[in-house]
Amino acid sequence: MDDTTPTHALLQGALRLGSRLRHERPAGALSSNKISVLGHLRRRGPSTPGVIALAECQHPQSLTRTFAELQAEGLITRAPSEQDRRASVLAITDAGRSALAQDLAQREAWLAGAMEALTETEQQVLVLAGRLMNRLADMPAATARPETPSSEA
Repeated sequence: MDDTTPTHALLQGALRLGSRLRHERPAGALSSNKISVLGHLRRRGPSTPGVIALAECQHPQSLTRTFAELQAEGLITRAPSEQDRRASVLAITDAGRSALAQDLAQREAWLAGAMEALTETEQQVLVLAGRLMNRLADMPAATARPETPSSEA
């Protein structure tokens, strides 16, 4: 991979910063799946398990335990869908919002301190980059890649 391309620079920076932020997680932090689900519900509002799984690039079955644990902990609610009574709709509770904020607080504090070493312009560039990275994260998944041609031609 050419390490001078914008995509490589962004990928390397995102991976390294993600690693550092994971290191800054407090003891007893929520699992990454729980953070993903709570974050999705905070950003997007009530959603079905399938919509959440699709947005988080997971299978609904992979999140079944996470949904159950979050509900048992009072961090989300589950109600029947008004459009399809066979489906359920999950929503974040006030306790869920609070738990998410508390979980993210230590990492946000570290990041705020680290950003103090940057100029105002550099900080604004990172704010813009964060918004753009969120837009990129919301892009549809790549379509299936073509299979490698076989040597049996």
